[in-house]
Amino acid sequence: MKNSQKPMILLLGVSLVTAVVLMIGILVGGLVVAPVFNQPALASTSAQTATDTDLVAAYEKTLVNVYHDVLPSVVNIRVTKTLNTADFGGQLPQDHPEFFNEGGGSGFVWDKQGHIVTNNHVVEDSTKIEVYFADGTWADAQLVAADPDSDLAVIQVNVPVNELVPVKVGDSSQLEVGQLAVAIGNPFGQDFTMTSGIVSAVGRTIQGGNAGFSIPEVIQTDAPINPGNSGGPLVNRRGEVIGINAQMLSRSGGSSGIGFAIPVNIAKTIVPDLISGKTHEYSWLGISGTEISPALSEFRQLAPAVKGAVVTSVFENSPAAKAGLQGRDETLKEGSDEFLYGGDIITAINGTAINGIDELITYLVNNTNPGDAVELNVIHTNGSEELVKVTLGTRPR
Repeated sequence: MKNSQKPMILLLGVSLVTAVVLMIGILVGGLVVAPVFNQPALASTSAQTATDTDLVAAYEKTLVNVYHDVLPSVVNIRVTKTLNTADFGGQLPQDHPEFFNEGGGSGFVWDKQGHIVTNNHVVEDSTKIEVYFADGTWADAQLVAADPDSDLAVIQVNVPVNELVPVKVGDSSQLEVGQLAVAIGNPFGQDFTMTSGIVSAVGRTIQGGNAGFSIPEVIQTDAPINPGNSGGPLVNRRGEVIGINAQMLSRSGGSSGIGFAIPVNIAKTIVPDLISGKTHEYSWLGISGTEISPALSEFRQLAPAVKGAVVTSVFENSPAAKAGLQGRDETLKEGSDEFLYGGDIITAINGTAINGIDELITYLVNNTNPGDAVELNVIHTNGSEELVKVTLGTRPR
């Protein structure tokens, strides 16, 4: 019995030794192998860090290149306006019947002939205009022409041709939300400042300065635009001008708001007219309008798919009035549903469907001229539908 148990004890002993050796081997092997298993993770982290650094460096380089490429074309515009007692209700002393108010904005070189594009509201009513370039050169400027409806103006300087660097002009119709947007100008008098952001939206409509008419296809950006940026260029990552900075929508009056730029494609149409001394004429329908609201759609029992511009009012003796278009019935109480939801609805122009008043304005600006005849698909207040022909007039000044 004793002898028969020895092999078993020996076997157990060998097994224990083997197990211990294997355990030690595993532990030692683990210590040796573990760094090998960790290397790919470390390499991946290092590669990701390197990639992130490269992306930031490329972004910075893009902005630096844009600034240096565009800066020679950007100008600081300083204006002087003469104010008199009539501007203040006759409150100034009679022995000082006028005084001067200085202001300014930005602009950019359009061509080698010294034409500079800016906002109308920057140079409007000015008695003296001075232009300062980034290299320190300055010159007096003369107003060539202005278009209040688009809030654009052209001034001209007499500067040697070799000192003028016209901008590269882009195509605002190709813009997409999310693209890089860079504004260069003179905010708060801080010369040649660059701010950056993105194209936040396209196809906006804003009021055209003091003209009372709307500017379509406006670019919305979160690139900070402040007083003094007006008239300066909004450019893309290639340094091409895509818009002319014009307005800031802000509750505080500062840069914490929404910036708007006039699309450069509008400037492509209007600026040549201004340079040639012609007044740019816009076609005119003669209505004011709004969008179809859910409440209006329900009250008028419109199909859910119906979209269009609701005519709220028709101007007297306008093309729309002559064609028989009707706005809200002003004989009704203003608070009544019949008044609130009345008026013709324009659903298409020349066969092109429109979703609202903004699209109608855009079509008129981009595709028509004074004297053109257009066809409007109209839903009247009583629910009847009609194809109305209108001969467009010239937008009044």
